[in-house]
Amino acid sequence: MYYIGIDLGGTKIASMLINSEYEVLARLTVPTRHEEGEQSVIGRITGSAQHLCDSASVEMRQVGRVCVGSPGPIIRQSGMVLDAPNLGWKNVALAPLVSNALGVPVIVENDANAAAVAENLLGAGKASRNMMYITVSTGVGGGLVLDRRLYRGSGGAAGEIGHTTVLPNGPLCGCGNRGCLEALASGTAIARRGQEIAHRPAGRGIAQLAVDGPVTAMTVAEAARRGDRAATAILRDAFEYLGIAVANAANLLNLDTVVIGGGVAGIGDMLFDSVRYEVRARTFAFVAEQCKIVPASLGADSGALGAACCAAGACA
Repeated sequence: MYYIGIDLGGTKIASMLINSEYEVLARLTVPTRHEEGEQSVIGRITGSAQHLCDSASVEMRQVGRVCVGSPGPIIRQSGMVLDAPNLGWKNVALAPLVSNALGVPVIVENDANAAAVAENLLGAGKASRNMMYITVSTGVGGGLVLDRRLYRGSGGAAGEIGHTTVLPNGPLCGCGNRGCLEALASGTAIARRGQEIAHRPAGRGIAQLAVDGPVTAMTVAEAARRGDRAATAILRDAFEYLGIAVANAANLLNLDTVVIGGGVAGIGDMLFDSVRYEVRARTFAFVAEQCKIVPASLGADSGALGAACCAAGACA
């Protein structure tokens, strides 16, 4: 039996075909082009699935199931994407539409949940029983694997660590709350602070690196690597908030592993050292001792591979 995983993002659609041993047989990445509309994106999803089968000489009828990892809240039972701002989607019946086009069963999973499954089954959390996966990129998302099973909560929204409050009355988040982790530690938040300070004398180092374009989180990181004090302070603050959130999760759930991925995690030691420090400072000693905080190991493959694993029934 074969399974297909689709990682649906705002800029790209990554897809993988695996067998029952979780071996990757084919992969493909195409642009999302969400501005062309919902039907166009669904056409790229179904076209990608067919391309994978053709590449591996597999007939679609041999595919047991397809899973699409989607951003935003979903209704898993009906395969509905409720709200995906990066796609401009609201209440899209994604699973039925893709299933009708391909003629095989299709399920929808939250994209961070799918990545959590991949890291727990095949990646940095492979030996973990109670794990949280956190992605720090444009936003901050998370997925929980508890007792080796994906934990979705009552309505499928468990693991949304990006929308936990770490600074009361802090900056406004896109969700409408103030002081969310996402509003303080995401790549977008780091870039925003870098842009604000780049116009001041203290932000000269950041401004010099962004002379040909906008300030990004990676601009701030590079300035910090070069010893810029303002850039270092921005990252220190962001990673402190991330550490506070991780410490709260560790105390609440007695996790044995926290896996952190996404583009901002690529900044490396400064992020991980800060998070580990906060966890040691803010949790019971035995909780901190039991909780490993490690970088994700699957990189850009985690979303599509995790979706494929979900299609195969892993961590169901």
